Amino acid sequence: MKRTLGWSDRTILIAAGLFFITPFLAAAEYSLRGYGGKGHTFANYTWIIHQLGFGPALFTSLRIAAVSVLLLLLLMIPTVVYVQLGGRRWARLVEILCLLPLVIPVVSLAIGAQVAMPKKLQSTSYELCFFYVIICMPYVYRTLNTALSSIALPTLVEASSSLGASSVKTLTLVIIPAIRSATVGAAFITFAISMGEYALAVLLHFHTLPTWATNAAQENLYGSVAISIGSLFSIWFLLVIFSYVPTIRSAFSKKIERAN
Repeated sequence: MKRTLGWSDRTILIAAGLFFITPFLAAAEYSLRGYGGKGHTFANYTWIIHQLGFGPALFTSLRIAAVSVLLLLLLMIPTVVYVQLGGRRWARLVEILCLLPLVIPVVSLAIGAQVAMPKKLQSTSYELCFFYVIICMPYVYRTLNTALSSIALPTLVEASSSLGASSVKTLTLVIIPAIRSATVGAAFITFAISMGEYALAVLLHFHTLPTWATNAAQENLYGSVAISIGSLFSIWFLLVIFSYVPTIRSAFSKKIERAN
């Protein structure tokens, strides 16, 4: 039986919605104000694009975020699958290691861990990828662990092995599709954090989109708010794309099957 929302539930939902939406709408309106606060225009958003260094900073952040997503999924999916299948005795240790980044200060992580990096890697922006992998581990581990706990993982692995599939094929063709939503969510979390992380990039003196935005925002007050709104809207847009890609792909595959 479906439960209907009472007046108290609706009031709480409306209040929560206003609490989160009102500041966003106010900031969006402020970012659209013209020179001297008169009128409304998109000039502040076009100002961002025409600023010196926007393209390189955006490309650097996108490149770092993409590599970070790839590295983290390659690391965490096999690890969590192993813990779920036969490594239960390591579950507590893996969980503690994945939660450590939440209590380690970013300054300590940047200064201390940088010493352990190879010299060639320290001179490139790809060094940030490994730091972003570390700070995203707590969220990705929880997401993947919950998803794998909700499916009959041993049964799927047994069935795949009995059909002659190797471990790699079982992982890529059976397990990952079974937790597709969680995998997409983990990738999105990593991508969003990598695109918006500021402290590590500043401490390690790399020019990414957040560091560029901080410097550019000092020249234009309205433009600084436009940068924040634009970044937030872009992340939401990517979230929608990531959420609907599996659905669109499935619908497209069904159409091809029907056509054949």
